[in-house]
Amino acid sequence: MASSPSSRGEHLLKADRGFSTGSSWFTRLSAPGFHKLLNRIDAGLMAGSLEAKLPDGKTRMLGNREPGVSAHIELKSWRPLIRLMTSGSVGWYRGYAEGEWDSAAPEKLFELFVANRKTLGNVARAKGAARMRNLLAHTQRKNTRSNARKNIEAHYDLGNDFYAAWLDETMAYSSAIYIDPLSAEESLAEAQHRKVRKLLDRLDLKPGDTLLEIGCGWGGLMEVAAPEYGVTVTGITLSTEQKAYAEKRLAKAGVERTAKVELVDYRDVEGTFDAIASVEMVEAVGQEYWPAYLQTIADRLKPGGKAALQLISLEEEGFDAYAASADFIQTYVFPGGMLIEETRFARMARDAGLQWTERKGYHLHYAETLRRWRENYDAAVAAGTLPDGFDERFHTLWRFYLMYCEGGFRAGGIDVAQVTLVKEEPGNAAPG
Repeated sequence: MASSPSSRGEHLLKADRGFSTGSSWFTRLSAPGFHKLLNRIDAGLMAGSLEAKLPDGKTRMLGNREPGVSAHIELKSWRPLIRLMTSGSVGWYRGYAEGEWDSAAPEKLFELFVANRKTLGNVARAKGAARMRNLLAHTQRKNTRSNARKNIEAHYDLGNDFYAAWLDETMAYSSAIYIDPLSAEESLAEAQHRKVRKLLDRLDLKPGDTLLEIGCGWGGLMEVAAPEYGVTVTGITLSTEQKAYAEKRLAKAGVERTAKVELVDYRDVEGTFDAIASVEMVEAVGQEYWPAYLQTIADRLKPGGKAALQLISLEEEGFDAYAASADFIQTYVFPGGMLIEETRFARMARDAGLQWTERKGYHLHYAETLRRWRENYDAAVAAGTLPDGFDERFHTLWRFYLMYCEGGFRAGGIDVAQVTLVKEEPGNAAPG
């Protein structure tokens, strides 16, 4: 579908400029044979199966050794395999966007690959010159003070009306926490409220306490914390869209005197607080700035104060390969983004004088949250309730993003967790 230069989200559709998508003539000529790649995938699928319809009309079953998720794919040409071999998930998405492959349930394909990540190795990661090119392009977006604002605006300033069309009424854009075991009867809004209260309960808040929220989004946590916990809360964001929405929301709730929103970088916050909350904000910081983020928490907390974080992490074994390039999410969706590797991050927290305690993971809860977001998004597109300006190319990108993440969380290769950090008292050392 053709689009005008003013189409909303166009900057994300074109975000791969400077990145390799595995489509150059040199790449196609120099890439190893696709049959060899199919053999590697077949050997690496130890659990589950992939039924592949090939461009020549034949069907091949890959894996199918042990029980696991079953996925299907139709390869309309060999080009997407070449993209995958050279540019990893960046090229794989580009092939999908160009109609070179299709699947009735792409999220199951992503789940299958992540579930077999150890035996598949780096078969689906960028390699060689493409990897270096993508890493260099990603590095240009690192979160300096000026770039951090641009990176946040690229994603969150798509518009409040856009996010309101498919998030639930809480406007929470982070993993919900459901009744365990997960119940289809529980609404997304109920599960989002549970998430917020679980996080706030970690802080042992008392009426009159001061609370800082780093990355306040659209103000949902602030709207709960101020009246229910009796605290004075300051939320910070780099998104002008979020700030405007949150301020109206807090005024409507009648808590504008005890809840304020500031447009400020976390590195520039002043003052000290009894407690700090931060929900899926650190993923926008970047590995280079993890120490600065943690030092900010330590500096802004009063001695003995607590910080409660909800964060997304990648397991240690695959982190170095992930950090050595740029994946689909970093290229198209969250410029400057970087998932956490918890072992290193926790060590940095201790170095900053913060005890790392009470960690609890919820990866299946995020998979369910993403599934519901995708259902909401599809319903909004079908009903025509998304704001004007987003075309079918953007819908393809956004659905791919939601399915890509859902598969990763459902397979357990990515986790979301809540953790409590406690600032050590003077004279006490944080335990290792």
